[in-house]
Amino acid sequence: MSEQAQTPAQAPAPKPKSARRRAREFAVQGVYQWLLTGETAHSIDRFLNDSSTSYGRADAALLKTALFGAIKEAEGLKALLKPHVDRPMDEVSPVECAVLLVAGFEIVHMPETPYPVIINEAIELAKTFGGVDGHKFVNGVLDRLASHVREEEFVNLRTRKPRG
Repeated sequence: MSEQAQTPAQAPAPKPKSARRRAREFAVQGVYQWLLTGETAHSIDRFLNDSSTSYGRADAALLKTALFGAIKEAEGLKALLKPHVDRPMDEVSPVECAVLLVAGFEIVHMPETPYPVIINEAIELAKTFGGVDGHKFVNGVLDRLASHVREEEFVNLRTRKPRG
């Protein structure tokens, strides 16, 4: 009996990234760059635009709002995040810090986006760019932040009865 060559199972094609996901990715990359270099948001935005062909496929409004807002509000956001972080903020990895600043900005300043959506996106970004368990850390910190900043939404979502 001859053995037939077996091909590995084809992995499903990855789902195309939404314009909003791309915006958050670029915002995190930009805030990360800012944390490491201290460059201005304008120069970072220009660099991101010049260095990536997919920049134009990002949600421009969300990208600019999150990038510029997270940088401008960084100190205030760090103060809001600090009680929910188990170590000094300067000991948080720059990747996780960038994810927390962008998502924290959205939680605080963009109430039109449900906080679970923001947290889920932040978890995915932490999985993509961060360390092995960084997404767990990000999830816990942002969940606690949302419970304080968006208390009514938090309670309503936690006490809502499942449909069925």
